[in-house]
Amino acid sequence: MAGQAEQRGGGIFTSGDVASNLTVRTNVQVFDILFEHKRASLVSFQDGDGSKQDRAEREIIVCAGAIGSPQLLMLSGIGPADHLRSIGVPVLCDLPGVGANLQDHPAVPVAYECKQPITLATAETLANLVRYTAFKTGPLSSNVAEAGGFVRTATACTTPDVQYHFAPGYFVEHGFQKIKEHAYTFKPTLVRPFSRGSITLRSSNPLDSPVIRANYFADARDTQAVLEGLRIARTIGEAAAFARYRKRELLPGPDVKDAKALRLHIEKYGETLYHPVGTCKMGRDAWSVVDSN
Repeated sequence: MAGQAEQRGGGIFTSGDVASNLTVRTNVQVFDILFEHKRASLVSFQDGDGSKQDRAEREIIVCAGAIGSPQLLMLSGIGPADHLRSIGVPVLCDLPGVGANLQDHPAVPVAYECKQPITLATAETLANLVRYTAFKTGPLSSNVAEAGGFVRTATACTTPDVQYHFAPGYFVEHGFQKIKEHAYTFKPTLVRPFSRGSITLRSSNPLDSPVIRANYFADARDTQAVLEGLRIARTIGEAAAFARYRKRELLPGPDVKDAKALRLHIEKYGETLYHPVGTCKMGRDAWSVVDSN
């Protein structure tokens, strides 16, 4: 909205950052966008214990990300008509692409135990905190993904389809799975997935979280690319350059050899790289939500 800004979350603003014609509201839950004829005119939202509305002088910019944006549009009656009717939302515009076309970068770990105590396993100590605070050096200065690379897993690929992240630590299940040993991890990541998921409404209540169907590996081509990515990661991991550091393969593990076993590894340990996109697609086809303007 012209002259207005709404933000959910913990953005930090100082008085010098905010212009005189800008109002920033935090911890606000947007309910829907209200229309006058075909013009988006007002935003309805919860601020504290009460609900409020603000009128747009010129336009409303929806920028709630690949999950929040389609949710807000559907709550406002813009989206796939059959789905909106099924949960009691009046249809303002039948736009089937809203919430469709969800895609992300799935990643799968290949992890090794490290012979030497040089990984990030012992980074979180008081001494390292002091070192980083005083000198900006030491393990806490790591960005975790210390190295990377791009490869083509098939000759038919005109550009790389798998990206590698290398971490001097055991990075499995988003980092929540812990082990006592020092370890390092390769993470082959799918660059251009063919699989598509969706965002749909759980109900007409804006306080209900939407239904997120990631649908990873629904397309067999994605699985095949990651299988080849795992094979390449293991080839790198077994290279002579890693001999002084490599103790044993932790994941997928030495017993995991054939494609069937690797597929089970993908199913168990595949995770997102936190880049959801596509649910308000730009274009001119039937699934597009916005055009190039």
